[in-house]
Amino acid sequence: MIADIVKVFIPATISFLIGIAMTPSWSKFLYRHKMWKQKSGKLTIDGKDAEEFNKLRQNDCAMGANSDETKTPRMGGVVIWGSALSTVIIIWILSIIFPTDLMHKVAFFSRGQTWIPFSTLLLGAIVGLVDDYLEIRGNGSHIAGGLSLKKRLIIVGLVAISIALWFYVKLDISGIWFPSIGEFHLGWLFIPFFVLVVLAIYSGGVIDGIDGLAGGIFAIAYAAYGVIAVYQNQIDLAAFCLVVVGGILAFLWFNIPPARFYMSETGSMSLTITLAIIAFMTDTLGDGRGIIVLPIIAAPLIISSLSNIIQILSKKLRNGKKVFRIAPLHHHFEAIGWPSYKVTMRYWVISIIFGIAGIILALI
Repeated sequence: MIADIVKVFIPATISFLIGIAMTPSWSKFLYRHKMWKQKSGKLTIDGKDAEEFNKLRQNDCAMGANSDETKTPRMGGVVIWGSALSTVIIIWILSIIFPTDLMHKVAFFSRGQTWIPFSTLLLGAIVGLVDDYLEIRGNGSHIAGGLSLKKRLIIVGLVAISIALWFYVKLDISGIWFPSIGEFHLGWLFIPFFVLVVLAIYSGGVIDGIDGLAGGIFAIAYAAYGVIAVYQNQIDLAAFCLVVVGGILAFLWFNIPPARFYMSETGSMSLTITLAIIAFMTDTLGDGRGIIVLPIIAAPLIISSLSNIIQILSKKLRNGKKVFRIAPLHHHFEAIGWPSYKVTMRYWVISIIFGIAGIILALI
């Protein structure tokens, strides 16, 4: 047990310290090169000007809040995955130089448990970084730039298909755990199901919209799956989850209002798709219930995505009438008068409750 605690918490602490150490230099780089959007504003998911949202942000700026997208850099998510990557490299190098029992206990990068989620974290980070750069350096006459939603969904879908095939063909996984049934075999349908789950969680990345909101929610979700992985004796996977949490906490140190930078796509894409992969890693592959509790642990992400869908369907089917003042839902709360910090803190509280509920259901 002590060895497991060492393996889980030492890498997480290293990741946090690396994130804290690298952020001043990274933020200076972002500000020096003006890595922010050239024009403030946002488009709705159907490509129209988000008038209510843009008006809300203009009011925030008028009141002195740090919400001007033309003055706050993007690419803050680099702190998160950069911390995780650095931690893996440092521990790997130290384990070669000092092949001691302690280093053997601390090393957590393994083919069986962490290779797949770590690969998706980096792949999502790179694609998101490209999207962020294109949005920053795009045509200044447009509010939104970067990769279109369709292109991003295709990329995420292709990544999900590749990993689903690995699970199905290489690991012989073709089902998920289901209450009162046990393992529910899906056969080849496991592949499209896998892809749909990854896309659903990725769509929840729209939660990144208020200083500190997304970081806190992701930290809680990854911590919850870390606990589940420990219970399943997937200690390397648990250590990976906590390494990501360490990077997120370092990011949050500088993202609490007023934010020094935004997480943006390089953070949200990497974290969402990797969270979905970890859910599958803690399901039948780990003799657990990782998928069935995903809608609970990731409830804030799913609710945010659903609120967008409901808003679009309402406007199409009800002659432009909206259900929410602004979608996603967290912006609706801002629009009806909640201060952004209150939205963030209440979402954090709800996320903790959902995270605990998910852990309990996964362990009983």
